[in-house]
Amino acid sequence: MTQKFIPFQVMEEFMVKVLEKSGVPIADAKIITDVLIQADKFGIDSHGVNRLKPIYLDRIKDGILNSVTNFKVVREGPTTAVIDGQNGMGHVISTSAMKMAVDKAKQFGMGMVVVRNSSHYGFAGYYSLMAVKENMIGITGTNARPSIAPTFGVEGMLGTNPLTFGIPTDEAFPFLLDCATSITQRGKVELYAREGKEMSKGWVIDDKGESKTDSVATLDDFIAGRAALTPLGGIGEELGGYKGYGYATVVEILSSALQQGNYMKMLLGFQDGKKVPYNLGHFFIAIDINAFVEPDDFKKTTGDILRQLRASKKMPGQDRIYTAGEKEYDTWMYRKDKGIPFGDDLLNEFRGICANYGMNEYLHYFE
Repeated sequence: MTQKFIPFQVMEEFMVKVLEKSGVPIADAKIITDVLIQADKFGIDSHGVNRLKPIYLDRIKDGILNSVTNFKVVREGPTTAVIDGQNGMGHVISTSAMKMAVDKAKQFGMGMVVVRNSSHYGFAGYYSLMAVKENMIGITGTNARPSIAPTFGVEGMLGTNPLTFGIPTDEAFPFLLDCATSITQRGKVELYAREGKEMSKGWVIDDKGESKTDSVATLDDFIAGRAALTPLGGIGEELGGYKGYGYATVVEILSSALQQGNYMKMLLGFQDGKKVPYNLGHFFIAIDINAFVEPDDFKKTTGDILRQLRASKKMPGQDRIYTAGEKEYDTWMYRKDKGIPFGDDLLNEFRGICANYGMNEYLHYFE
């Protein structure tokens, strides 16, 4: 299978222009592009530029996602706010929401902003890192179209619902934990299907509770309601599947109840057989470290914890222990001078974007 690296600068220019051609204002297009490319920089390819066409361009074209984002603040207090996204671009709404949380935290020590009627916001860690850059702890989560079955169930009820933490350290990279509350996420199944790879046993169950490994067939079964993702911990309770189920439920509640937004089966994206907006909910929390302790002292303690974890006794046959955010940093060090890796299917998809959006001057990059 072909693998070709496309320079980051080329992709930034290309994506901004394509989004503009789809009706997205240039300032918003730059935000969306930055979120997607940041995912690829960190090796989170399931949420990178491969999402451009199916999640954003196609939804704008289908009329279920507004290219121009006109969100509004519907309720606000000194440390809190509720935003109605009005079906705009999730990245644009979310960067503003986390900035608002950070600004409140600078004044009062903590800030929390919740959002309703939004759309897919991409790489969740992006927003936590916004807080980290301000010497703050950043926390975010979002609900999504239902795909996780509750423990002892086989029906997709909860979204993959990431719960994401960004924490400053004294190292070259922050602590960044950006995890779905399922064993894997739909985007990774899509990536495996694109690459023709089988999934690991236990990631997905069918409507009889049996594991599925065929990634291509699974995507069809998701749509038909014949398959569901398993929560963190897997099938049943023996390996702690109820824990992932519980955390997914927490994210669902915080992404809907505080802002009185949609949840679970309300997020299917279909009504009476027709595509409709997803109207997702998110939450953003910023905690100012300086309100508790000197930031340098906090970073040193956090760094010491991470270094001691990495230096602990290793399993036989293993030469390295990682802490969250380390692999992403290593990937960035590898990719920063190379660019974003494209396989055959993604190259073909981007050739189609060139043709459909009059971007033939970029075609040679994807050949």
